[in-house]
Amino acid sequence: MSFECSQCGDCCSHLGLVHTIEADLGNLRYIVRNRYTGERTTVVVDPDKTALFLDKNIETGTFADRPEACPFFRFIREEEKGYCCVHATRPEICRDYGCWRILILDSSGRRAGRIMESRHLGSDDPLLLSLFAAKAHDLERLSDSDWDDAVIRIFRSAGYVVRT
Repeated sequence: MSFECSQCGDCCSHLGLVHTIEADLGNLRYIVRNRYTGERTTVVVDPDKTALFLDKNIETGTFADRPEACPFFRFIREEEKGYCCVHATRPEICRDYGCWRILILDSSGRRAGRIMESRHLGSDDPLLLSLFAAKAHDLERLSDSDWDDAVIRIFRSAGYVVRT
């Protein structure tokens, strides 16, 4: 089962507290600064999102409902979906973010994988992937909380550090 973003917008609804537009470079290009790290990223509005980004009616609705939203986030109430208008060039923090309910770290503390909402493992770690493939199918009938506990035990017994 693969993870699919539901476009709920929760991930972007508070990133206006993190990202600020430092400069408008023209032609829908901006420099965004992370208020906490000082990191600067040049972003460009995606060509297929230009109209959405410039639509002031959407902007008013987005920021009226979500006043702390990222300046490049737009939420369309009628669709109940959110859109990142700079998705192709978004800052690294946005690229790294993902919905997860279990975070798996390797022995050196680096992220090895994440269990996302629908029991999906997102990982590039070959050992973690093979471990999950070998064991997860035996757990399918468990309730979500029992499944989480069993998966956590499996990962920890293999030397991973698990955060929930």
